[in-house]
Amino acid sequence: MLEKLYAIGMNDAMITSSVLTIIISIFAIVAGRNLQMMPDGLQNAVEMGIEKLHGFFEDLMGEHLCKRYFPIVGTLFIWILVCNYTGLLPLAGKMNGFQAPTSNLNIPAGMAITVLILLQVIAIREHGSFRKAYKRFVSPFAFMLPLMLVDELAKPLSLTFRLYGNTFGDEQVVDVFREICPVGLPVVMQFLIVILALIQALVFSLLTAIYIGEATEKETHLPIDQR
Repeated sequence: MLEKLYAIGMNDAMITSSVLTIIISIFAIVAGRNLQMMPDGLQNAVEMGIEKLHGFFEDLMGEHLCKRYFPIVGTLFIWILVCNYTGLLPLAGKMNGFQAPTSNLNIPAGMAITVLILLQVIAIREHGSFRKAYKRFVSPFAFMLPLMLVDELAKPLSLTFRLYGNTFGDEQVVDVFREICPVGLPVVMQFLIVILALIQALVFSLLTAIYIGEATEKETHLPIDQR
């Protein structure tokens, strides 16, 4: 089976990410079945988690943007978090077909490029036209255009290397400590990396939310007597 997947160009990270996507989708379907007005059990736990996450992004993005784009940033957070945590499992990166997706440069890069494309679509959607969406690139001065383009293209680079570097580095640190001191110290490092993996997922989705806010920000022109 793995040989067939390798033959069509898939690597360990892509195989793991596909499996995780299927697992998360099945979990979401199961959790969303037979929804009750008074939730209990799995539905209650999932709803509480989603509400907390929604409240966090609503405070950051505002009600309007969060209502429209929370599914994007929320899904990014959950998916990256699950991917990060797979890297903490003992055989991650050491068994064929099993590697934390975020520890492979291609996966964070693909997500970051997808976010960049989404930002352009969202900007045009919110502003109503291509011209209005990209007016900010030449406002207040046209010579700002090269700098604004560099800033826009730097966003996926920042997202990619921040996520990839931290995840890959965490795995290497745990492996080194496991070789130096196989008892005790690696357990402490695992606990710290659990927290770091959560922070990394939050940072990626948080930056995406901030970028959405920047892309949709509209200019406000105050009356002359209020300037």
